[in-house]
Amino acid sequence: MIEVTPTIQLADDEFQVRAVRASGPGGQHVNKVSTAVELRFDARGSPGLPEDVRARLYRLAGSRLTQDGVIVLVAQTRRSQEMNRAEAVGRMLTLIRKAAEPPPPPRKKTRPTYASKLKRLEGKSKRGNVKAMRGRPRGDD
Repeated sequence: MIEVTPTIQLADDEFQVRAVRASGPGGQHVNKVSTAVELRFDARGSPGLPEDVRARLYRLAGSRLTQDGVIVLVAQTRRSQEMNRAEAVGRMLTLIRKAAEPPPPPRKKTRPTYASKLKRLEGKSKRGNVKAMRGRPRGDD
């Protein structure tokens, strides 16, 4: 069992890890060895995820979520397969932990104080006077 949070635990077999060839530069080595890792997690079929966490996880996953409810992560920055596997699992656990956080409370509407309204209006009139002084002098004399 993998402990994501104290309340959420996932079975080890819920993560499907597959080695694939990495893209990018690397010469002969990158063409011979499958060092990149593709991690798949079936969020829709996972019994360990509460429904509210699952909904937030769908939103956070974005384009990494397939239509079947499977989240796909690819890790290929490291040179070894084991390091890429650890990075992919770590990123997936971070994503699930972020989804497990409760949403922030809604913002309470507040009104500006009377003093702040006066200060704002006073600043506006000062700025208007400064701009009015920039024009041509009027012939009031």
